[in-house]
Amino acid sequence: MSDKKNRHRHKSHYGKSFLILPIVFFMGTYLVLYLALAPAFSIFFSASGLFFADFEKNYSTEYDNIFVPVSENSTIPTVDKNSQTLLDINAIEYPQYGNQFGEILIEDCGVDAKLFFGDGDIALRNGVGIYSGSFIPGYGRTILVAGHNNTYFNGLKNAKPGQIVTIKTSYGNYTYEITKTAVKNQASRKAFDLNADHENLIMYTCYPFDELGLTRERYFVYAKYVSGTQIDTDIVEGD
Repeated sequence: MSDKKNRHRHKSHYGKSFLILPIVFFMGTYLVLYLALAPAFSIFFSASGLFFADFEKNYSTEYDNIFVPVSENSTIPTVDKNSQTLLDINAIEYPQYGNQFGEILIEDCGVDAKLFFGDGDIALRNGVGIYSGSFIPGYGRTILVAGHNNTYFNGLKNAKPGQIVTIKTSYGNYTYEITKTAVKNQASRKAFDLNADHENLIMYTCYPFDELGLTRERYFVYAKYVSGTQIDTDIVEGD
């Protein structure tokens, strides 16, 4: 009788093991695959959301808009220095990270986008953004602007030398002329110079234009300064 009970216990034990081990194996495999593939899928779904998004969706409550177009009759305090009329930096509301402070237009390329200071997710969902390590228009240095290739900067694929770029801000309007375009590796250190001592505009986006998500290459559009009142950067803000 006891032998029958022992045989029954062994069968019960092996039966439970037969059920539990596959479940444990399945859960372990799922966890490993999730940890390995989650970053890739998150990029894909984020990019897909941008590509298939309703572009009319309103994200305006997520950022501060300090952009007020300059009218013909508006006057902004200036200073005269070295035979130049310069904007008084103390009279300008310098944008904070995440602020919309202007708009950028390239009529020949069909680009018409809100311009933000900073190139974070909210900025690039609503328009294009200036890298916060570069400078604003009128500062006399490099302006580096990023945008998504499948939304607001998709039109850069039509960029050609000689086309005019207009940037409108609350303190003035600026124009630039496209000089060249180039495709470069996303890690290239020679794609731009943030230490340049002259005003220049560089716009870039992921390349190729029909790719979703982050790519290994970037499409750069370079433009030279044409017009727009410069800012007197020698004045210490707050003096």
